Parts: sequence; C-alpha cells; structure tokens
Amino acid sequence: MDPATAAAPPRTGISLRQLLMSLGEPLVELQAAPAGLDVEIRSVALLDPEDPPRAHPGELILAIGARGRAAFPALRIGGRDGAAAVAVKLDAPGQAASLTETAVEAGVALLSVRGDARWEQVDALARAALESAPEGRLGEGVEEGDLFALAQTTAILTGGIVSIEDTTNRVLAYSRSTDSDEVDDLRRLSILGWQGPEAYLGQLRKWGVFQRLRASDEVIRIDSHPELGIRRRLAVAIRSGERQLGTIWVQEGSVPLTEHSDQALLGAARVAALHLVRRRRELSADLTLTRTLAAGLLEGSTGPQPLASHLALDAARPAAVLGFSCGAAESAAPELTRAEVSNLISVHTAARHRSALVTQVDARIYVLLPQLPRSIDTGTLRGWAQAITEAARLHLGLSLCGSVGCIVPGLGEVPDSRREADRILDAMVTVGVTTTVAALPDIQAEVLVSEVLALLDAHPEMRDPRLTALVAHDSRNQGQLAETVLTYLNAFGDVRAAAAELHVHPNTLRYRIRRAEELTGLDLNRPDQRLLAMLQLRLPPAG
Repeated sequence: MDPATAAAPPRTGISLRQLLMSLGEPLVELQAAPAGLDVEIRSVALLDPEDPPRAHPGELILAIGARGRAAFPALRIGGRDGAAAVAVKLDAPGQAASLTETAVEAGVALLSVRGDARWEQVDALARAALESAPEGRLGEGVEEGDLFALAQTTAILTGGIVSIEDTTNRVLAYSRSTDSDEVDDLRRLSILGWQGPEAYLGQLRKWGVFQRLRASDEVIRIDSHPELGIRRRLAVAIRSGERQLGTIWVQEGSVPLTEHSDQALLGAARVAALHLVRRRRELSADLTLTRTLAAGLLEGSTGPQPLASHLALDAARPAAVLGFSCGAAESAAPELTRAEVSNLISVHTAARHRSALVTQVDARIYVLLPQLPRSIDTGTLRGWAQAITEAARLHLGLSLCGSVGCIVPGLGEVPDSRREADRILDAMVTVGVTTTVAALPDIQAEVLVSEVLALLDAHPEMRDPRLTALVAHDSRNQGQLAETVLTYLNAFGDVRAAAAELHVHPNTLRYRIRRAEELTGLDLNRPDQRLLAMLQLRLPPAG
C-alpha cells in the first residue's frame, strides 16, 4: 500500500455508523457489517492492484482498480490485517452477494461505491469525516471544525438537504438524506462529481447568483426549475471579513423549508467560516514547506530525502515532471492569471494522482508526480497534460503549453525530468510548435533546432555577418527580404509555394531573392549557406 495514501491516524476515529451518516447516499451503500456498525475507522488508505497486499488495523480501504470479483483479495487482506471496512465498485448488481459472503467470512465490513463516483472524492470526503469527527451526538454542540456535523445540524434546523462548498464549487461536506427521491439531479451530480455540473453553474452565473454571493451576506433564494431537474434552494456565503471562503446550499426536499431557515443558515455560515479559517492557517505552513522542498528538488538544490520524509513518499518509485507555460508571453502573464492556472492544474492532477505536487518556479508551473505506478507510460501523462491545457482554454480563455518530462526511476532523478520538460517548453515557445502538449519524442527535431538557435543567440561570433546585415537592412527600410529568404528556403526552393505563403507574385519573390543575394553577397545555391541562413534567420529580432 502506498505510504503516502495512508493518512496519519487521527486522535480519535469514527464509527462505521458515523461514516455512513456522513457519506451515505449517493456515494456509498453498506453491503455487510459482520462486526456491527460500531467498529472504529481510524484512517483511510487507497489499495492499488500494484501495491503490496497489506492493510492496517482500523483502516477504511478504498480498493481502486479492482471492480467486482477482482476485489476479493482486498477483502481477504482487510480481514487478515484488521481493517475496519473495504469499499469497492461493483460491475453488476449480482456481484454484491458473492462479495458480501467473502466479507462476512473475512470479518470486515463491505461498502459498495457508485460506479460513476470518483475515488478521489470518496477519499477526500472520508478523510474530511475523520478529521471532523463529532464529539457528541449529531446536532448536539456542533464544534467549529465539524463540517459534516454542521451540515447535518443545518439540515435539521432548515428541514432541507445541505451541502457546503468552497469557492470553486467543490463539495466539502453534506448532510445525509434518508430519502433518495428528495435529492434532485444537481445535488446528486455535485456529490458524485465532486463539483457542480457546469451547465447548472452556468445558469447560476447567468442569474447573478455567484455575484450576489460575493457581494452580500444575505441568504439568497433560487426558485425551482423542474425543466432542469432542480428544486428550490437557499444559499449563503461563508465569509471572513470581505473574503468569501465558500457557500452553504440548502435544497428543499419533499416538505417546505422551516420558517427559521434564513436564521439557521446565517449562523451555520459563521460557524463554517471559523472552521475554514482555522483549517487554512494550519495548512498554510505545511503547504509552504512542501512547495519549498518540491521547488528545491526540481532545481536540484536539495536532494530527494527531505521531501520524501516530509510526505512519507517512496523515493524509489518512478516519478516524472509536467511543465506548463503561457506560451510566448509567459514572462508577462499576470500573477493573478498564474495563480488561477496553478489552481486549475492542482485540481486536475490531484484527480488523477493523489501524490501530485504543483509548484511554480519563475514563470513556469510544474507538476511533480512522485511514486507513479510502474506500468504508467508517457502517453498517459500526455493525456493528463492535454486535459489541463483544454480546461485552461475552456475555463480561463488561456492558451497553455504543456510538456511531459521523462519518467525517471526515482525522486533522485527528478531534476532530469524537469530539465527535459523545460527543453520541450523552450522549443514550443521559440520554434513555434503547433501542438499544445508534447513529450520529447514528439518534437525531438524542434527541440534540437531550438537549442542550436539558443547557442547562436548566445554567441554572436558564430553568426554570419552578411545575414545580420540583411536583417538590419529590413529593420531600417521596413523590408521583407530576410522573411522572403527564410520562407523560400523552408519551401525547399519552390518559388510558387513560397510566393503563395507570402501572398506575393512569384516574380516578386524571385526579385527579392536576387536583391538579398546582391546586398549580402550570399549564394543560396550553396548548401552550407542555405543551412546557415535557415538557422540564423530564425533568431528573434535584436532588442
């Protein structure tokens, strides 16, 4: 089992009953509890088929990548090692019986997870339930840090169905609904997908709901829309001073909301704010240290051991680096834009690889992917990076370049992967690669040409002064001789193709070529002069 996927045991665990009350429909369903509902869950761990077959006492094991009958080993391992429960996905309804029988024999509780649910959401919410374990019965003396209990108490006071979300509309906690018919499509999709469906979020923007939440502390009403599968809702911003930290949503169920729902929501928002502020302060120091260690590893200034020890990473597992830049204007990208991109990248990579670390070095954003599965390949990582660039274009209107560094044997070789990712980005920025995401084999020639150009740019003595004079002549006279020569050479001397590229008559192109040769003394019939011209004329303009 991956050591980074198992959180340190909390001071107190929660019972299986409390976990089911926190999660429940629509995420998980109890299939078997041979030791009863009072067994204690102390931690959550992901069990990947490639991980060593072991568990720890009191663990909730999420058997990822093992649907149906393939989950039998996880159940037997959980029972052997004293795990509290195992969560699996079913391929078909009929599989529950055989899995239940195995769970009972192993003496471990069995939870089935909806097939369309995302494992990272189940993981995050289960850990959140552990971290906010209530001290008393639900609804009695809710503590500041108890988001799940706060959601349940708010549901009791309002008579509705509650979810608590952050400012990116990610679900942090929600109340338990005992009647699935009361839950509308929006709530179900939000919980299963970890985030509100984009189509409905777009409607909320159109109706001005998010704008009102940012500007006001008041409870906002959203009418029912049966045609969209949406029931009536109330919403209130969770705020610390002028800063919005999140939102509490209350969906009306089969009965109307209570008379004092507004007052209950305002109180719940203030309690939630205390929790989120405290959590941000606690996480800030740890996040700063993590980013510092990750940046040091990427730059080669620190070794792998400090980061591995800090995050309990296996330094001997494969690793890789993804790099992202804003293209030719990367150095001029506003800090706010880079922060938005960093947040977007963090969400997407965390959804695919739990141990992913996102950090910024100078103008570029890097994703360090430690302890990758040994079976992973470059194509998979390219797909992850492609999804990020597409999301940046769709949601931020930003053209992002992405690179995939080589997969290295362990954390100690991470600087090599980062250097390769940088080589690719350099080429994409300077040579004008058409693709938005690439690994080195995809653009090997472009990368090498880019590095030759960088060498010429750094060493003026290696340039042909005649070509330098041609560029200067164009600059003084607003001419196009250098561009014409380069286009002609790129077209392998095909006059008609080059003329079409420049939108001029072939005779005009022939004249410009002769004029360039006359001004400089170049002989474009000579292969060495053609080669040098093709390279040097690609250099960026001086100044």
